[in-house]
Amino acid sequence: MAVVPLMRDEEAGAEALAVFEDIRAKRQTDYVNNFWRALAHDPATLKATWERLQVVMAPGALDPLVKELIYIAVSTANGCDYCVHSHTAAARAKGMTPAMHAELLAVIALASQTNALATALSVPVDERFRA
Repeated sequence: MAVVPLMRDEEAGAEALAVFEDIRAKRQTDYVNNFWRALAHDPATLKATWERLQVVMAPGALDPLVKELIYIAVSTANGCDYCVHSHTAAARAKGMTPAMHAELLAVIALASQTNALATALSVPVDERFRA
């Protein structure tokens, strides 16, 4: 259960509703997902988060699929079930294959294991690895 009720269109103020409409237009859908509906209780945060997402997740030096894969990995590390599911769906929509997903999960699992080992052993960073 959400900490706050998910804001329905009928309950949203003008600022939140404007963001909902922008989401619908830019994503070419009539659906506004639960994350945005929860943020709608704070329209300034809703707007700022939506605007930042559009900038960061846009094509750039990294293509959008790579960005979604990174998002899945970070969300897994942070234990965000919602983000893992929503960004897995987004990655699939951007071309992630089942084989890519399996490899991604293997990398996440290996990184989690080796991170834990290096942390537990307090392994010093090799001087040649330092930037």
